[in-house]
Amino acid sequence: MDYLSHIVRDPTICGGEAVIKGTRVTLRTVLASLAEGASADDILADFPTLSPADIRAVVAFAAASTEEDFPVPGVPVLNAN
Repeated sequence: MDYLSHIVRDPTICGGEAVIKGTRVTLRTVLASLAEGASADDILADFPTLSPADIRAVVAFAAASTEEDFPVPGVPVLNAN
């Protein structure tokens, strides 16, 4: 997913926090809602300016961000003896 097409960081919007493009909804807000147990439908109801693709972009961005901090280890090779 091209999550960067959904996300913008502008010092004049929400103090430079990453937001969904065209909104003032921060990635932090969406991630906190998901962490608290909100469904994508709940978030879309609370923030009607968002689309399902925006929520997927937030999750993709978060996943890509963790790869930088926590590299995924290689798959171990099993000995076929």
